[in-house]
Amino acid sequence: MTITASRTDRIYAVLSGDDSDERSCQAIPEDACTSVPRNFLLNLANGCATKLAEQLAGPNLVLPVMLASIGAPVSLVALLIPIKQAGSLIPQLAVAGQIRAFRLRKWFWTAAGSTQALCLVLMALVIVSAPAAVAGTAVVLLLLVFSVASGVGSVAFQDVMGKTIPKGRRGRLLSGRAAIGGVLTLAAGLTLNLERGETAALSLFLVLLLGAAALWAAAAIAFAFTDETPGATSGGRSMLSELSSGLALVQDSRSYRRYLGARAGLLSAEVALPFYALYIASAAGSSANLLGTLLISVAVANIVSSPIWGALSDRSGRMAMVLSGAVSVLTGILLLTLGAFADAVPLWAFGIPFLLGGIAEAGVRVSRKTYLVDIAPEDERPLYTAFSNTFAGAIALASGLLGVLASLAGVGAAVVALIGFALLGSLIAFALPEAGHGDLDKDAAPA
Repeated sequence: MTITASRTDRIYAVLSGDDSDERSCQAIPEDACTSVPRNFLLNLANGCATKLAEQLAGPNLVLPVMLASIGAPVSLVALLIPIKQAGSLIPQLAVAGQIRAFRLRKWFWTAAGSTQALCLVLMALVIVSAPAAVAGTAVVLLLLVFSVASGVGSVAFQDVMGKTIPKGRRGRLLSGRAAIGGVLTLAAGLTLNLERGETAALSLFLVLLLGAAALWAAAAIAFAFTDETPGATSGGRSMLSELSSGLALVQDSRSYRRYLGARAGLLSAEVALPFYALYIASAAGSSANLLGTLLISVAVANIVSSPIWGALSDRSGRMAMVLSGAVSVLTGILLLTLGAFADAVPLWAFGIPFLLGGIAEAGVRVSRKTYLVDIAPEDERPLYTAFSNTFAGAIALASGLLGVLASLAGVGAAVVALIGFALLGSLIAFALPEAGHGDLDKDAAPA
């Protein structure tokens, strides 16, 4: 059934809180205003599909369990998180300048989503046709390709969102993507919790991989139908030029330096859940239904918190970053406290840190994206996004050292380190300017 324009406007008004008769089109091209409801709903559908796909075949839960179940070497399993983070973030600087040369940037995301779908299909094929070590190596390499494609799509996504979704509605869009994706993930987690075997069957992983691939393909189609206003193609730069321009931003803008520092510290909230899972397993043991339980916890976190984070980010992305970092700090402290009294604590209580950790992660993701899109100069938004993501990718690669720390001093030591990084990131975010009050342009010369 075709959705009429008036119905699209009504759905948009409900989901975004924007009166369709007095629509706000702040910070987007004037001729894009009439397409805002349609673009909002297409972007929302894209996000729902990708959020569920990320949970069904993610490197911080499903892929590690899958590789372990087929007997792949532990060394390969340990590479998954650093490969995903670094692969998706570091190359972004190389493509940001190239994206400038194209009037329509949505096709970069469409191509990236299609590539990610293909990678998951190939993973499914290799785990049923190759020996464990070969399959594990192939999955890691395919994840690298998957992650690089994700990085390309991320740069395009930020730019397209900045051109098609008005300021003041972006946080609600990002939170809506996460919340509805969370509902779908909750359903998937409940289904997985019906699994009664001690270990998940290989057929289950095939279903998860192929289901995620279908979702990525659907997301690519939704993004392709976005009504994007053609942008300027001047100013394209090479990777070296982009790097030089990015370093110049770091040198000239104290605010941007602070943002990068906050981004680095708050990255701890985005990589914490696997360490939480390891800590709980060591403190209280793990059940056969841990896979489904973790999906349920993260899903509930997204459903409950994402609308709140979205509304708060639209009001103050800075304060949303501060608060999400604080939640991450409290989560780590609670987890260590429960671990200290593991014998007296019921197993279900350890689900609370998963829930709070998911809330913190959702807050960090929504707030940092909204803040940067709101505060970066429009013409330089791809550069600001790509350089900050490349910087964060390097930090994520270094976060692999937390695994070394966990192996030498215990997982608890890694959790303590995560608490410290989250606290530092929250404090730095507090020192950032509000959007519109000292934006991330070059600092004024001293008088």
